[in-house]
Amino acid sequence: MQNRIQQLRKAHKMTQSELADHLEVTRQTIISLENGRYNASLLLAHKIAQFFESTIEEIFIFDEEDEE
Repeated sequence: MQNRIQQLRKAHKMTQSELADHLEVTRQTIISLENGRYNASLLLAHKIAQFFESTIEEIFIFDEEDEE
């Protein structure tokens, strides 16, 4: 699933480590999310949306083809 995490993180002038600390996850999780290798759980997606004062739908781009 594609997402805008890296774009938002850079707009906030944050490192991957800083974002990971705020979200209470590892830097590896942030790297995997940004590279599309890992889909966030609903709880993590919610935490990310709250942190960036956005909605889940604005951050995560759902493509039905991803589900096939």
